[in-house]
Amino acid sequence: MHVVWFKRDLRIEDHIALVEAVKHGPVLPLYIFEPELWKQPDLSYRRYQFLKECLAELDQSLHGLGQRLIIKVGDAVEILEQLNERHSIQMLWSHQETWNGWTYARDKKVEQWTKNHNIPWHEPIQYGVIRCLNDRDGWASRWYGEMKKPVLNSPKRLCPVDEACDVLPAEEKLGLYYDGGMILQKAGRAEGLKLLHSFLSERGEGYTKDMSSPVTAFESCSRLSGHLAFGYISICEVFHALEQRIQEIKKMPFGTKGKWSSALRSYSGRLRWHCHFIQKLEDEPPIEFENVHPTYDGLREAKFDDAYFEAWKTGKTGYPMVDACMRALTVTGWLNFRMRAMLMSFVSYHLWLHWREPALHLARLFTDYEPGIHYSQVQMQSGTTGINSIRIYNPIKQGFDHDPNGEFIRKWGP
Repeated sequence: MHVVWFKRDLRIEDHIALVEAVKHGPVLPLYIFEPELWKQPDLSYRRYQFLKECLAELDQSLHGLGQRLIIKVGDAVEILEQLNERHSIQMLWSHQETWNGWTYARDKKVEQWTKNHNIPWHEPIQYGVIRCLNDRDGWASRWYGEMKKPVLNSPKRLCPVDEACDVLPAEEKLGLYYDGGMILQKAGRAEGLKLLHSFLSERGEGYTKDMSSPVTAFESCSRLSGHLAFGYISICEVFHALEQRIQEIKKMPFGTKGKWSSALRSYSGRLRWHCHFIQKLEDEPPIEFENVHPTYDGLREAKFDDAYFEAWKTGKTGYPMVDACMRALTVTGWLNFRMRAMLMSFVSYHLWLHWREPALHLARLFTDYEPGIHYSQVQMQSGTTGINSIRIYNPIKQGFDHDPNGEFIRKWGP
């Protein structure tokens, strides 16, 4: 028996671990729901709702291949031990994962378990992120090499496996409660592919400029970040669709291309940027918890003003653009990058709060929370990297620049 452990790759298309495992024998498709993970301070009610929708769709996809998704609830090592006793696991397969500190520690325990039982654990690359990288020389070329690999079709059939499935726990048992998300994005692969097509063919022409303003970004950005974070569409699939569209634009007559060339170049850079920052967390896991540069230790940690923090969280600081952005994020689960940066800059410089607690609050609100991107950006906007220039966003100027008619503020502000 070969176990394919689904993590944040909840799809059957372009899933190299699944495709390779099927070549070696019967496969048990496994999702391990870990209650302790969902009790971590960066997880939230809204992400759990997304997860349940994704798992239901993945189960349907696998059912079409002849085998349902096996969901187990509990500790990963204990569950693998039980499955090994019943099925004699020959190999464990899963995409290489770079996520939060808890999953990093869990993977080390699983790795030790596989070594103790002489079970090979194959972890193919998903994002172009390279484990145990000595330096970044040539990283971009290697990333392009990964992205240009063919998109894999799903297996045609899986052999049925007799194994019981657990019931997912209720939210309240995990300490998760409704968090204000009322207009969240729809989850699922079909929705992700629909967004990809509409962005590349219709919505994305003004992307280069429109992504900076919350007035236009909700429509003009790809909105694929949540789909990539849960893995029901792969970044390789997005890259190939983008490259195909770039070739189509090149063939268009002069004068008919509009702003597409610029937009697609910008988006291509953002795809690589996505993986670049996940690579930084892979190389330096402590940046989730510690200042990138130790010179800044003690800069803001001595005092934490809870009243300021509460005003920032609830969108009641009295700064219109800041409050509108936080209220929009709370309701929708998404915000464009520039406004995310402004929120973090404001809480760091104007309110002088240490970045860790604000970072966790934002992580709980972002349906597209990706630790590798998140903690690098949080620290960049807080000025604790020792590498990047200090960036202090003027919250009044941001309103004039990106909401000149006040429509976003009127929509979301009190």
